[in-house]
Amino acid sequence: MTFSIAVAGKGGSGKTSTTTLIIRYLIKNNLMPVLAIDADANANLGESIGLTTKHTVGSIIASFNDEKINIPPGMTKEAYLEYRMNETIVESKGLDLLTMGRGEGAECYCYPNLILRKFADSLMSNYKYVVMDNEAGMEHLSRRTTNNIDVLLLVSNHSVKGIRTLARIKSLVDELKLNIGKLLVIINMVPEELAPSVKMELEKVNLQPAVIIPVDEALIQYDLDYKSLLDMPDDSIAVQAVDKLMKDILKA
Repeated sequence: MTFSIAVAGKGGSGKTSTTTLIIRYLIKNNLMPVLAIDADANANLGESIGLTTKHTVGSIIASFNDEKINIPPGMTKEAYLEYRMNETIVESKGLDLLTMGRGEGAECYCYPNLILRKFADSLMSNYKYVVMDNEAGMEHLSRRTTNNIDVLLLVSNHSVKGIRTLARIKSLVDELKLNIGKLLVIINMVPEELAPSVKMELEKVNLQPAVIIPVDEALIQYDLDYKSLLDMPDDSIAVQAVDKLMKDILKA
């Protein structure tokens, strides 16, 4: 049975780096195959895991709408589109990547989200783990892209605004009655310890962090050098924090 993990939260909170370190843990512990899904219209998960994306769900849909397509006899438009969707999968040893990309119009991502969800659902049974990096904010939840998830990780940076964003996301999850097994909070990029204002806000909105990820200079340098975060060293403090989180999640 496929185990699915989705990562969401405020923009700039380090969702993509956290997603990549989760994937790193799965690969390092031979928990494969893994399907990584970049559900952010501003796609950069591929860069973080060292895979190059040639086609996205959004680009395939755009070309499908723009081209005069000669659909093979006996094949419906829907079946042909599904066939073209296979071009969006980037394959590597034990890890494949599916990227949403941009929609068919300015700021319009609804249709790619729908297609992404249907296509991802059809793929999931082929993988042991699915890890989804979502766009900033709550759009993916309201469109129900993030649904039927075993664990939803809400990531905030070390800020009061970030904590308030997580509280709004949690409220929306409850309101939409999404099928999510477990919801956990991550506070990312913490300098030394949680500031009193951040602690106070967490108490106010009744959220308890499952893990606190410290500021990691090695991770910052890897990002600056365009290195895959999958190659981060074992003694990285961010790696160690995410590894501990994953051990707790998978033993539960």
